[in-house]
Amino acid sequence: MVYVGIDEVGRGCWAGPLVAGAVILPPEFCLADCPVVLRDSKKMSKKQRAVTASYIEVNALAVGLGWVTPAEVDAVGLTAAVRLAMERAYAVITLECDEIIIDGAINYFATNPKARALIKADDSVPAVSAASIVAKVARDAYMASLGAEYAGYGFETHVGYGTAVHSAALKTLGVSNIHRLSYKPIQQFIGAGL
Repeated sequence: MVYVGIDEVGRGCWAGPLVAGAVILPPEFCLADCPVVLRDSKKMSKKQRAVTASYIEVNALAVGLGWVTPAEVDAVGLTAAVRLAMERAYAVITLECDEIIIDGAINYFATNPKARALIKADDSVPAVSAASIVAKVARDAYMASLGAEYAGYGFETHVGYGTAVHSAALKTLGVSNIHRLSYKPIQQFIGAGL
């Protein structure tokens, strides 16, 4: 059976894009024979994710990424932004599949009879784990690249998540054009006139 695993990263970030991954692993793929770790990307070290993402890029039958900008997240809301990111990632996949497995409780492809949502699929279904990993590595690399362009915010370390360093930077530098203006933690800095 050929299935596409789909997951997103960056949902809770205060800044930067929301990114979804979609991956098809070979039907003969066997987790026991896999030389790298395939699990929820949040449970892996940065080095493990990088090594595994490279392995996935070489060995997967298909890999797609879907990017949604902070402005799009603000315009359509988080749920619609997650759906949009997943649709964009899936649109890159050109191979036919028997099933689409989406991490979480919401089936963002509810009109597609092949699709189903599965809670914690990113830690139990190899293709979903792979999607989580490639999306996380791509998003983190992009955010790190913004570290120089947006000096002082610390994007190269916190990659847009809400941390003490990020809050301190917002107090000093104000809100940038890659922040999600609809998010409550960011609105407090806008309201303060920064």
